Amino acid sequence: MAEKIVFFLPTRKGSERVKNKNTKVFAGIKGGLVENKLKQLLETKLIDEIIFSSNDECCIAIAEKFKNNRLHIIPRPEELCLSTTNLQDLISYVPTITDAEHIIWGHVTTPLCDAKQYDEGIKLYLNKLNEGYDSLVGVTELKNFLLNKDGILINNTTDIPWPRTQDLEALYPINHTMFITNKDVYINQKNRIGKKPFLYIMNEIHSIDIDWPTDFVIAEELYKITHKNIK
Repeated sequence: MAEKIVFFLPTRKGSERVKNKNTKVFAGIKGGLVENKLKQLLETKLIDEIIFSSNDECCIAIAEKFKNNRLHIIPRPEELCLSTTNLQDLISYVPTITDAEHIIWGHVTTPLCDAKQYDEGIKLYLNKLNEGYDSLVGVTELKNFLLNKDGILINNTTDIPWPRTQDLEALYPINHTMFITNKDVYINQKNRIGKKPFLYIMNEIHSIDIDWPTDFVIAEELYKITHKNIK
């Protein structure tokens, strides 16, 4: 029997930068980012279980409208929902609420990452395990002139001061769409990715992560454009 794959989807009360960002109407979707993400996850073919972890009654009420045996709503302890909560404590909590062998951690704030990207990421992860990788993380590729606090260009590996941008060393910002690894990594390393992660390079649209009010507006407009022909 194939090993079980679970998606851990956390939300919490008290969005500090974008008020009610998880539940406010998004691109005409009344249940907002929560409803959108749950629909996307339930459209996947390779995720066996979805754990929705929250202390927000509004988020939970939206999730409860989905009648699907793949979705499990687990109220999260308040001490793991504070702005001061140590991420390591939440990471340690995750394997205590699932028996799945593989855990995907993702967020509702990446509304343009859909079922196709998740299934592709899972396939890549499972294949890369055979090549010695122990995890996968969603990233974008960045090639631009980056300075440190001393004004030194940190990603120029050429012998000229201003190379072409395509000749700069690539850096890979994490986009928060997905962190995939084995449950043992959570237990033994207290981490969402292992010591040898495969970088799943995604385009900028699928990588959009809502953190600030302007992000919400941009993501909403892009969502409308990319979904205008979808009924």
